[in-house]
Amino acid sequence: MAIFKGTGVAIVTPMHEDGKVNFEKLEEILEDQIANSTDAIVICGTTGESSTLTHGEHLQTIKFTIDKVNKRVPVIAGTGSNCTETAIMMSKEAASYGADALLIVTPYYNKATQKGLIAHYTAIANAVPETPLIMYNVPSRTGCNIQPATAAYLAKNVKNIVGIKEATGDLSQIAKMMSLADGQLELYSGNDDQVLPILSLGGLGVISVLSNVAPKFTHDMVMKYFDGDTKGATEDQLKALPLINALFSEVNPIPVKTAMNLMGMNVGPLRMPLCEMEEDTKAALAKEIEKFGLKLAK
Repeated sequence: MAIFKGTGVAIVTPMHEDGKVNFEKLEEILEDQIANSTDAIVICGTTGESSTLTHGEHLQTIKFTIDKVNKRVPVIAGTGSNCTETAIMMSKEAASYGADALLIVTPYYNKATQKGLIAHYTAIANAVPETPLIMYNVPSRTGCNIQPATAAYLAKNVKNIVGIKEATGDLSQIAKMMSLADGQLELYSGNDDQVLPILSLGGLGVISVLSNVAPKFTHDMVMKYFDGDTKGATEDQLKALPLINALFSEVNPIPVKTAMNLMGMNVGPLRMPLCEMEEDTKAALAKEIEKFGLKLAK
């Protein structure tokens, strides 16, 4: 059985003005996501600013989310690291809290070889044998690409490596990977602008930034595809492109947090080295929010 089918929100981590995690606001946006049909919560990923959370904050945020969601939808915890031992420690803790799955990004900065990736993912998986793992392939951030043969090998040979979040943007690579995997790999889009193409290659859904501001729309777009309304799903994908482009006009999660604040969600500031949006891109983002049909706070 798939970890989830539909839309998993790559949820932001709300902050107080002093930079501390705002758990009251996190609970509020978790409830809003669930009420608007989001199919899974992905906590402490890239969009959740995991790279600037301390290990303590990171684990506290994961546990808080698991406890508050309380099995209403799956919770997928981001526990990857460029240090295998750190990833194992984080993964074991998140698994002990009851995470439904773990999202493990490729090691960044040290740029593992394919042999190294196999060893890295196998070691983490073996440390949490009862918890499913989703590999996260985003070479634009990590400088490290999981090749199709490597992904297929891991899916076939490590029982709890079950899925991949694909954010390479390379549909040919994704197609080759799915061909090699022989149906043993759950595929999720990591790019909001490629949801429909990835679904057509056997994808089960998207781990979405867009869902932070348009959860019901994103869920419905995926479900239209699965219900056979490919025309309607395609129309939704195309309609969302200008807003998606605006949400990535500066490095994620700068624009999406800005968008949520513009919409009155009050998710607070970013942690350095992320900074406030430039005024021109912020104004363009506000324009696209309104054009999409969402309301700005007055």
